[in-house]
Amino acid sequence: MLSSRILSKASAINRAASVVDSPVNPVISNSFKVLCIGAGTAGISLSATLSKKLGRNEVGIIEPGEYHYQQPLWTLVGAGLQPFEATRMKMSDIIPERATWLRQSAAKVIPDKNQVVLGNGDVVSYEYLVIASGLELDLNAISGLSSALGKDGVSTNYSPEYVTSTSKFLNEFKGGEAIFTMPATPVKCPGAPQKIAYLAEEKFRDNGIRSSTNVSYYTGIGKIFGIDKYADSMWKVANGRNINVNLMHDLISIDSAKKQASFKVLPTNEIVTKNYDFIHVTPKMKPHSYLLNSGSNLTNDAGYVQVDNSTLRHTHYKNIYGIGDSSSAPTSKTAAAACVQASVVKSNIYNLINNSLTKENEVLYNGYTSCPLITSKNSVVLAEFSGYTGKPIETFFFNQAKESKFSYWVTSNLIPKVYWNAVTSGSWDGPAPYRSLTNPLDSN
Repeated sequence: MLSSRILSKASAINRAASVVDSPVNPVISNSFKVLCIGAGTAGISLSATLSKKLGRNEVGIIEPGEYHYQQPLWTLVGAGLQPFEATRMKMSDIIPERATWLRQSAAKVIPDKNQVVLGNGDVVSYEYLVIASGLELDLNAISGLSSALGKDGVSTNYSPEYVTSTSKFLNEFKGGEAIFTMPATPVKCPGAPQKIAYLAEEKFRDNGIRSSTNVSYYTGIGKIFGIDKYADSMWKVANGRNINVNLMHDLISIDSAKKQASFKVLPTNEIVTKNYDFIHVTPKMKPHSYLLNSGSNLTNDAGYVQVDNSTLRHTHYKNIYGIGDSSSAPTSKTAAAACVQASVVKSNIYNLINNSLTKENEVLYNGYTSCPLITSKNSVVLAEFSGYTGKPIETFFFNQAKESKFSYWVTSNLIPKVYWNAVTSGSWDGPAPYRSLTNPLDSN
């Protein structure tokens, strides 16, 4: 639960923030030193820092959302271990005091003119553009999913609209077939699809129905987790708790009337249909449509902002950066990665603006990401690694691939406090500065 101190601070920010609610008829033109599309983890961290350094109204934020969410906590909400209200704050309470909030969606980027067209037709110009708009759920990519969600045992933790239904359905579950899915395509927080499987299995044991329940995890990729060190641990957890793991099974349809889920087995394309009594679906995801409307030079073929992996600077437009889930950087799309990416870009942009960026002071991104793999209501495998090299980058001196009560405390108690107090204010750049104290020998 958020402290009264955080709420008081947020209320002060809300009163002071400069907000632009563009009217429908007259077109309002704004120009910014730095324009950021998106006020999620990456966007809010970057904007908070740069707006403090550059001054009032030099930073613009394009963000239509009413709320800012700490989405990694939704796994615990779905398991009934955290209240949903603890995961959100009003966007008006989060927007930095000196930034200008453009309460619209982006409709198109015109990079050759340094302009962004907003959803209401207004045109905004920039000197530097940071694209941090994340991913959107593609509920129609799985046949029958959009109409089935939130009803008759079909849920997802990836949506604020449906996350509480997971807890409801798990509490109502009386035994039978419980299925958890992970698509073959990129998703944000790729560990979350299996976290809820472990927490649900634990709940079934607590409720005395485990012996009458089959728990199955279907993933469209070829590994239970992308990094071998942590994958070995997850296999031990799944096998030790009799969770059926099915690799290379990509969910393609839900038949809610028959309570059946159909999977395409890759690469043979065989179709396998399974009955379910409860199913947690991780939807397919995609970059926001405005990126596809902005020309082929801005994105790669999959629609992600095409950036240099180290600088996160666009490979063609040198005054554009991509951070967070909408970036092409080949690492796991997590809040931890987004935060560190924001720290890299805000440092380099500030030095660029001041004509002081050199090869010596340029900050480079090493692919760092983190995924706290929750395995029970008091244990976590705390995966930290580079998505570029596959090598662990662990913050603590102990082997983080082992289930740990301390790692659970870090995940469920410490990280939320850091998020609301430091990430959203731009004062947290990731754990790297602390590793000389917490892991001085660079163990593991």
